[in-house]
Amino acid sequence: VSTMIKYKGVLVLLLGLSVVLSAQGFTSNVSGEQTFNFVDKMGRNQATFYSETPIEDINGTASEITGTATLEVSDFSTLKGKIEITVESFKTGIEMRDGHIHGKNWLDSELFPLVSFEIKSVSDIQKVSDTKLTAKVTGDFSLHGVTKEITTEVKAQLLEESEKTKSRMKGDLLSVRASFNVKLSEFGVENNVIGNKVADDIEVGINMVGTNSK
Repeated sequence: VSTMIKYKGVLVLLLGLSVVLSAQGFTSNVSGEQTFNFVDKMGRNQATFYSETPIEDINGTASEITGTATLEVSDFSTLKGKIEITVESFKTGIEMRDGHIHGKNWLDSELFPLVSFEIKSVSDIQKVSDTKLTAKVTGDFSLHGVTKEITTEVKAQLLEESEKTKSRMKGDLLSVRASFNVKLSEFGVENNVIGNKVADDIEVGINMVGTNSK
């Protein structure tokens, strides 16, 4: 019986150790579960979109980003949250074209005012340094009233509050860069106003910083 108890104790210890070793996250003075808010009233958080066609390349931005992300700092796989972007904030540098993008025959911002991404799972976490890592984040992406599961490549960095970071926001900061492709036809966007000037495949990028300051 004594031997069995010792064996079970060692097994539990090994299982616990394996969980610790398999956890990939940030090594920082910031610890425990943290929630980061990505609202930036200065509009510095941005989404970008790029369309490449034989006729005309289109670069655009969207700056009205809201949402939060919660994670256990030492284990990035615990990441959960939802990010939303206002369609009306999509800009391409040409006012008439922006009107088409916001209009009923394209993204229809009146009926579908938000684009969103809700995190479901995290995989392939690679630690770059104590405060930097890369990962694949899978979630539900909603556009034009259609929701599909996508996986995005993410680069994340945790920044402890300092005099330098305070120039951006108070509190500890989480910097996130993400990229993925969207096929407009899969989201019911027929693209019948702008025509062939916009490709069906759009490259999307996210560059945002959130704070845990309350």
